[in-house]
Amino acid sequence: MTEIVGSHDLLLVTLDTLRYDVAQELAAAGRIPNLARHLPGGTWERRHAPGSFTYASHQAMFAGFLPTPAAPGPHPRLFAARFAGSESTATGTFVYDTPDLVSGLAAVGYRTVCVGGVGFFNKQGPLGSVLPGMFQESHWETEFGVASPTSFEAQVACAEKVVADLPADQPLFLFVNVAALHQPNWFHLPGATKEAGDTRESHAAALEYVDRHMGRLLAAVSARRPCLAIVCSDHGTAYGEDGYTGHRIGHDVVWTVPYAHFFVDEAR
Repeated sequence: MTEIVGSHDLLLVTLDTLRYDVAQELAAAGRIPNLARHLPGGTWERRHAPGSFTYASHQAMFAGFLPTPAAPGPHPRLFAARFAGSESTATGTFVYDTPDLVSGLAAVGYRTVCVGGVGFFNKQGPLGSVLPGMFQESHWETEFGVASPTSFEAQVACAEKVVADLPADQPLFLFVNVAALHQPNWFHLPGATKEAGDTRESHAAALEYVDRHMGRLLAAVSARRPCLAIVCSDHGTAYGEDGYTGHRIGHDVVWTVPYAHFFVDEAR
């Protein structure tokens, strides 16, 4: 990261609430081709989330603690605040002298932009303003939220405008919190009804919906210079496993998340 920061734009996409098992199944079955073509080896990396719900997980990620590889460590981190004795800060780690990654990137010249999705990014009250408030520029509209069947399309359109309006020599750190996977997601599954509610199948259908528009986002962020993209979930969610529904619980389907990072070359 010491070589990448400054020369590349940076994209962080959190597929909010996406389960690892569902993501992996869809990649293996060829159901998310636009994402799978960028995944190293065509597969997601299995990692552990830094939190069991959106707010906690994003606070950790914005402090440099991305999901941790699901194997014994320590694991070197891409980003870290300067901290004496840190065992996960390595030679190539981008180290910053601010409290969080967002301000650390701003300090070295990046324009930091948030395109929010779930309620913790809606700026409609003090709590929903904390995370987007870390960025120099933040966007949220009702159409970006969990109840919108076209949320990701609207977010991508916003991201395209952000990139288009940016001066050519201005490096960009773009963060997108994708709300489509989060409950309610039943409307992404053909034939499903609100009365029947959300299911593991509608969760999968929501990921297919996101994949259909992911190419536009990656094309936008690579239009000016090469980009490093980090795409991951912040936590999973339960659909009846061991009697659990939802997240903010200590279940394996919540703590186990998909992760990938890859380069997107400048558009030619």
